[in-house]
Amino acid sequence: MNESTNGYLVISLDFELLWGVFDVVDFEEKRIYFENTRLVIPKILEGFIKHNVHVTWATVGMLFHKNWEEWERNFSGTLPAYSNSKLSAYEFGKTIKPRDTENLCFAPELIREIAQSPGQEIGTHTYSHYYCLEEGQTLASFKADLEKSIELAKKMGIELKSLVFPRNQLREDYLKVCYELGIINVRSNPSSWYWKDPASDSILTKLARTGDAYFPLGKKSYSIKEVIKNPNLPLEQKAGRFLRPVECNSILHKLKIRRIKMEMTLAAKNNEIYHLWWHPHNFGDNPLQSIQDLKSVLTHFEKLREKFNFQSANMCEIGKLVS
Repeated sequence: MNESTNGYLVISLDFELLWGVFDVVDFEEKRIYFENTRLVIPKILEGFIKHNVHVTWATVGMLFHKNWEEWERNFSGTLPAYSNSKLSAYEFGKTIKPRDTENLCFAPELIREIAQSPGQEIGTHTYSHYYCLEEGQTLASFKADLEKSIELAKKMGIELKSLVFPRNQLREDYLKVCYELGIINVRSNPSSWYWKDPASDSILTKLARTGDAYFPLGKKSYSIKEVIKNPNLPLEQKAGRFLRPVECNSILHKLKIRRIKMEMTLAAKNNEIYHLWWHPHNFGDNPLQSIQDLKSVLTHFEKLREKFNFQSANMCEIGKLVS
């Protein structure tokens, strides 16, 4: 391992548009939300470029398509046979395909813009927003899904090196497949007890995850030596902080941003990694305030870079430091 004397801000984004929430929302009610998302992504990217912040955009493979006809020609070799068929992006796509929904489901032009921007890494969020912990799916269907993402990315001249598991459903026994297919970095879950089961919807877990955004419920940064490295498996880079959507309550909103800045400062002082993540569509309801919040965080990062030599790195770059 290469020794590092710097702390690092790592940002990873789960770029998914409708594919990330089709099973939990009514897409007809979310059209403006995702139209806002498409408009705000270039502004997010502009902020990263302005402040020289490197980011991993973990992208759902289905976003690479330009239309439904192309989507229909690119089913993976083995489809996930979820016991709950409502979780299948393939089944969902069949139901909405004839409608005016392409701007909710496809974004090749945005992917190209991101890929061509300095410091931005296109990673994968699997091809179909694949759920690794759901009943009915198999290792073979996961492998086929990931292979399809890799295939489409290569057609755009992109080599996928980093992966974020949808809904944080990381499976240790699936990591070997990732590594064999060239994925050498994955984002793993925070070490806090309320992230041990990513699929948990218990009230206690929900309260802890919500309260964690505003109050100190555990350390969020870690030493680069704590990046998990096992032979013939991807590096596991722990997430630290989820940037929650804008709150209606101004007091909670201020607490959230202050908490993030305090945690970043602690990481900078201690030469540690601070891994911040969110979904671009989290900016869909309040795009203007969301961009202002991001600017505030990135401006604070610049101050930390100047004072403590705090650096920015995407997941692939952190991987190179560790390997």
